[in-house]
Amino acid sequence: MTEIISILSVLHPLLSKTTTKQLTIIIEAIFCMTGRITMLGISRWTRKGGSYRTINRFFKTKIDWMKIFWSIIKTHLIEKDEPIILAGDTTVVTKAGKKTHGLGWFFSSTHNKALHCLSFQVISIISTKTGRSFPIAIEKLKYDPKKKEKELDKPKVKRGRGRPKGSKNKNRKEIVFSETLLQLKTMIEKVVKLISSHSQARYFVYDGVFGNNNAVQMTSQTGLHLISKLRHNSNLFFQFEGEYAGRGRPKIYGDKIDYFDIPAKCLVQSKSDGTELIRHYRFTARHKKFADPLNIVVILKTDLKTKKTAKVILFSTDLNLSCENMIRYYRLRFQIEFNFRDAKQHFGLEDFMVLSEESVSNATHLSFFCLNLSQVLMQKTGEKSIIDLKFRYHGHYYATQILKIVSNRGFSIKKDDLLEEIPIFGSIHRRKNIA
Repeated sequence: MTEIISILSVLHPLLSKTTTKQLTIIIEAIFCMTGRITMLGISRWTRKGGSYRTINRFFKTKIDWMKIFWSIIKTHLIEKDEPIILAGDTTVVTKAGKKTHGLGWFFSSTHNKALHCLSFQVISIISTKTGRSFPIAIEKLKYDPKKKEKELDKPKVKRGRGRPKGSKNKNRKEIVFSETLLQLKTMIEKVVKLISSHSQARYFVYDGVFGNNNAVQMTSQTGLHLISKLRHNSNLFFQFEGEYAGRGRPKIYGDKIDYFDIPAKCLVQSKSDGTELIRHYRFTARHKKFADPLNIVVILKTDLKTKKTAKVILFSTDLNLSCENMIRYYRLRFQIEFNFRDAKQHFGLEDFMVLSEESVSNATHLSFFCLNLSQVLMQKTGEKSIIDLKFRYHGHYYATQILKIVSNRGFSIKKDDLLEEIPIFGSIHRRKNIA
């Protein structure tokens, strides 16, 4: 457990002495415990000073978690001026009760329907050097049932065909953002400001939900370039390259793009393994619902046996971003999905049973904080997975309890050798090394 104490020592300027001690005791318990990670479960695995009441006090303490996350990340996980990108996504946490703060109806892509649950917006720092993701900002999405009721009560007005009389062209850069986009914009700005003295991020990556003009304008206002995905049937046009006719508004739209007949000059890469052909195209194009031209990358994957072709359309607001980097950065975004999986599976993101706003926030942030801490501990201990890491500390816990019993009876045992051998029995990657 000495590794955990030494890592958490960087938090002393950010937390009070009492809160730091409580956090250390709780994290030690989380890494060695089995079963659901609830306040009661944690209290059963803590050392002296970790009573249920102490843990309850910690969960009700107001903590600036973003600074806590960044302190660990910049000290142990990324180097100064290391190339990074920011990625975002939402995750839902199902709850059986009715009184948990923030419960509402949110869409779950896993279940493919709306669930009565909590939903969290997460921003993560992804190192382009190591390809690892480190969550830094987590906020609960707001749910307003009264607003939903008002939207349902609004009478639907059936409009006639054609453009209404007197309507004017709208400036697509002047957008009224939704509450979700405003919340995310504020989060991005806070993260960029916090990390600016150590690292600079140029790109913000999000999934296909951000394949619209509103998301593009929101991201551009934060000073970052957006990388996302368009719908498979998006209508794109090459930029008009002809001469000005001398009257009226200059043309900006050229020929409509046929994804299965893209000009050869746009081909960046073509490779085949005998069963399928993969082609990458890159070009600048316009969409009639976007204010500015987009840097487009089209990935066509053709099965050589069936001749069926699938496509993916990626885009970026940075017109100079290469095809290779756009694909790579968008692939790295998926690391945040692994963060969600590990936080739920190993660190209790699905387990907490607290009700108040502050307690829900602390329980959620604690899960993601343990996730980042596990990355540091794996570097220091040499373990290959979180399962091996937890078995290590689980073994240490039992070995320590055995040593206490043995020492009271006057036996002499080499403690360090025992602590190294016991965790091997439950590990995955080190099992084969046992003679």
